[in-house]
Amino acid sequence: MPGQNYSTMSEFILFGFSAFPQQLLPVLFLLYLLMFLFTLLGNLLIMATIWIEHRVHTPMYLFLCALSVSEILFTVAITPRMLADLLSTHCSITFMSCASQMFFSFMFGFTHSFLLMVIGYDRYVAICHPLHLHYNVLMSPCDCARLVAWTWAGGSVMGMMVTMIVFHLTFCGSNMIHHFVCHVLSLLKLSCGNKTSSVIMGVMLVCVTALIGCLFLIILSYVFIVAAILRIPSAEGRHKTFSTCVSHLTVVVVHYSFASLIYLKPKGLHSMYSDALMATTYTVLTPSLAQSFSA
Repeated sequence: MPGQNYSTMSEFILFGFSAFPQQLLPVLFLLYLLMFLFTLLGNLLIMATIWIEHRVHTPMYLFLCALSVSEILFTVAITPRMLADLLSTHCSITFMSCASQMFFSFMFGFTHSFLLMVIGYDRYVAICHPLHLHYNVLMSPCDCARLVAWTWAGGSVMGMMVTMIVFHLTFCGSNMIHHFVCHVLSLLKLSCGNKTSSVIMGVMLVCVTALIGCLFLIILSYVFIVAAILRIPSAEGRHKTFSTCVSHLTVVVVHYSFASLIYLKPKGLHSMYSDALMATTYTVLTPSLAQSFSA
């Protein structure tokens, strides 16, 4: 992790909810706390069920368990701090805590995207190579464990890469982040120097390339899946086969739709209120909805 040598600041002020009416903050606290607890309990229940029920010890449920772990850790990396700041009058965060929060949020966020891509590959193998022997060879326990390990390794590398790029910049002037977390775009606005614009483009290119790449491979998997389903002669068979993909497709749509709201929203929608509320849809609401559909 980068140290304080690279910055003239020792802490940042999180301004995310400071512009909201004070009487609204306890309501938001209760709402986000309930979503947080629902996400934790729901994912823990999914993991416990998969652990206890031996008949679901299959590649798909192994990946689902890993997805639940990444959702829990992503939520824990962001939400507790956000809940504490909702009831605090001085929302400050140290330089190293800000770097750590950004690293873990990117790490678990990218891991989540990589796991969705792997689940898409699993559905492709199961439907397009349905013979029992073929599936067991292509998705053996060792191969599944290796795929999960690669998703976590990939998420760690992406998180470290983005965090080190951002926190090697020099921050000067205002130390106020107009967000409730150490959001990368809000933080880059506080940097100064000739390299700022190129760093912003570099960070956006890395993130967008990775996420769009995952989405492209998921879509490609479903092109082959749909083609295979259409070759099934009976309507009942087509419906039964497609039903195994519905939960995964729904989680993918929810994940990428809310991410698009954060990073691709029109410039005319920018405001302190809209940025904070739209960001909570991705950090709090999305894991809660994704967990519901996974269940």
